[in-house]
Amino acid sequence: MEDFLKCNFCGRSKNDITFLISGINGHICNYCIEKTYSIIQKKFLGKNIHENNKNNETHNEFLKEIKKPKEIKSFLDKYIVEQNEAKRIISVAVYNHYKRIQKQNHNHDYQNIEIEKSNVLLIGKTGTGKTLLAKSISKLLKVPFAIADATALTEAGYVGEDVESILTRLLQSVNYDIFSAEKGIIFLDEIDKISRKNNNPSITRDVSGEGVQQALLKILEGSVINVPPQGGRKHPDQKMIQINTENILFIAGGTFDGIEKIISDRIEKMSIGFLTQKQKKRRINKEKNYLKNIIAEDLKKFGLIPEIIGRFPIVTYLNPLNKKTLKKILVEPKNALIKQYQKLFDMDNISLNITDEALNIIADKTFQLGLGARGLRTFCEKIFLDYMFDIENIKPVLNIDRNIVKQKLSYS
Repeated sequence: MEDFLKCNFCGRSKNDITFLISGINGHICNYCIEKTYSIIQKKFLGKNIHENNKNNETHNEFLKEIKKPKEIKSFLDKYIVEQNEAKRIISVAVYNHYKRIQKQNHNHDYQNIEIEKSNVLLIGKTGTGKTLLAKSISKLLKVPFAIADATALTEAGYVGEDVESILTRLLQSVNYDIFSAEKGIIFLDEIDKISRKNNNPSITRDVSGEGVQQALLKILEGSVINVPPQGGRKHPDQKMIQINTENILFIAGGTFDGIEKIISDRIEKMSIGFLTQKQKKRRINKEKNYLKNIIAEDLKKFGLIPEIIGRFPIVTYLNPLNKKTLKKILVEPKNALIKQYQKLFDMDNISLNITDEALNIIADKTFQLGLGARGLRTFCEKIFLDYMFDIENIKPVLNIDRNIVKQKLSYS
């Protein structure tokens, strides 16, 4: 019976082939298996080449359309009120970064000159717009973008996350497309939380402070890093993904609470004895923004190691928000808070109007709270909560004046 067996694909009998594999209702010979395998290989290989060419074309189109610094700043102006110095510095840094990639990829004249990337360090109080700046840049450029929190990072071998996990987030944002991820932007938030815990040598390791800073050095400068696909801890038997961080732009942000005192102590070294008129004037003017005078020495005293300071050549600051700026943030940006609430009420066919005096009270209360722009939503939620809960009984026009705001916020 076995002599009559044949391949159901090509019709060859068992005597004409090397071996025959039997299935439930059929058979396949070694020749057909080899041919099928060859077809599958060609199909998938061709698909991979097509995908790579597609990635290259997309990347080349992106590089052709790099926005000039003024265009970048003009876009940021739509979303962020004031902070002109920070917007100018970031616009130039981002433009130079992607221009550098473009020239190195397409112009042979630049092959012998290696232009180093310029990572950016943003310093400013909470709610001043550090994260919003980075998010807005990524929205404009349409490049891969990820936010990583430095507070979760610890030195290798300890409970927490390895520093490589920040690259995993970038990979996940582009569905593990390594080519795209290697041209992305990472915003490293709360970088001030990994400062040295104290300047005195200790018998215990500073695993979430200086240890993390040391581990970040290689990633920030640019090198090939082995990244665990799912983040978390690395295991010896785990399959790693290799990423070159040479063209990944790092923007770090932090409040650096207490650094203003370090700067003021350096600038205003007080002498013993009576105060001069100039010194008295300085003492009175305590609202002065010391951050504009920040230098590397201040960051070192705060607790950053010199090596990591050197990897952030661009250091800029964001001004603290005053009442006037807070009021502008409520109504002026493209996604201003009041515009958001007006849109929410408009979905229920209700027109929301709020008076200028009412806005002044919200800005004043937010300023006293000291949470920056984030505090605005806290008070807006208190004001609009009752109206939203009873939305079906609200009249087509909802007017909010100073008396309503005073009543809702228990203003005195």
